[in-house]
Amino acid sequence: MLWPVAVECAALFVAMAPFAIHRWNMRSWLARPHSTPTEAVSADLRVTVLLPVWNEASVIEGKLENLAEQDLNVHLYLIDSASTDTTVNLARAWLKQNPEAFLSVTVDVMEARKGKSAAVSRALTALPRGEHDLVCMTDADALLLPGALKRLQRWFADPMIGAVGALPKREHARGEESQHRRMWEAMRIAESSIDSTPFLEGSCMMWRGRLVNENDVVHYANADDAQIATAVRLKGLRVVVDPQALFTDVAPLTLAGQRRQKIRRGQGLQRLLLRKRSTAGHASMGVFGRVFRRQHHFHVVAPMLVGVACAAGALRWGLVGMFGWPAASTTAGQIHLFMGLMEAVVMLAWWSSRRGRPLGPLGLLGQWLTSMEWLLRSLLLLAKGQSLHMWEQHAEERLVMKE
Repeated sequence: MLWPVAVECAALFVAMAPFAIHRWNMRSWLARPHSTPTEAVSADLRVTVLLPVWNEASVIEGKLENLAEQDLNVHLYLIDSASTDTTVNLARAWLKQNPEAFLSVTVDVMEARKGKSAAVSRALTALPRGEHDLVCMTDADALLLPGALKRLQRWFADPMIGAVGALPKREHARGEESQHRRMWEAMRIAESSIDSTPFLEGSCMMWRGRLVNENDVVHYANADDAQIATAVRLKGLRVVVDPQALFTDVAPLTLAGQRRQKIRRGQGLQRLLLRKRSTAGHASMGVFGRVFRRQHHFHVVAPMLVGVACAAGALRWGLVGMFGWPAASTTAGQIHLFMGLMEAVVMLAWWSSRRGRPLGPLGLLGQWLTSMEWLLRSLLLLAKGQSLHMWEQHAEERLVMKE
């Protein structure tokens, strides 16, 4: 009856150990931050803003105004994924009323909706890819803080920088969600300091146009931002985040919306990590290869190990139900009692976090467990052939943003 205990403990240890190791490494990586280049950026660098949209009528005018207010003259490439609302008409009307907002404007309307990644891939076939071309991708529901585009552009004074991303200043985020986001943002900053991070925020990121083509973005998978970031690093240049380049967006207002967003995002990252494990995670990629392998563990291996631990725990309780509780004076009885108490604490942390009511010091454990649950769900959907690369928007958040 004790072998399920061994399986449960071993699975949890193997799942959690790389997180602790990565956290330990982050302390030394963060001690030597990679700062913005001090030299002036070349005046020849041309910036094209790629704006993918679908049914963004409630926010499109505010987004265009936000881009026009940035202290950087840019070209605009707006690609619409066959919106069924007035997004395109509103955008064209705003652009007609503000003809000097951008250096040039292209509005590309797709015949059918195929998902954001397909739209980005199509745009990449038309965007300029010269030596001095930069592309900035941003989402319609993200408002850039003043100077964000210029800060991103400054990084390209360093010839070893291939892509750079901004960080979110999320509104209406729950306390436990903010804590979770800060942890992952610290991870991205640390990975940027030592080499590169494989994940950037598609809400606002910039890269050298010559490094990315339409074949680098898989149409049927989301997380196009991470696909682009990984493609840039595979071509030899660094991928970093700038903690001072910020944008605002609105977090999902409901637990169900938050769960749906994380499962969708998780599946996109899992697809990338599975597809690029042998190349981006190869030892020849140096520190980045190690980072990529660990992210593969965090998003793919760890959720499955947590599932194994849960199955082993359920089996142990099933055996106890069949054969009875071992005598309390025996080693087996004491082990079962200890495991039962530990499982009760873990279940309490998971359930309270899942309901959006973390319990003090158990909050971080609960957030980790709920993340593992969502990642396991996205893996199961992927195994069933259910792709999440096309999704319905969070309408409530866009209304809040508009207000």
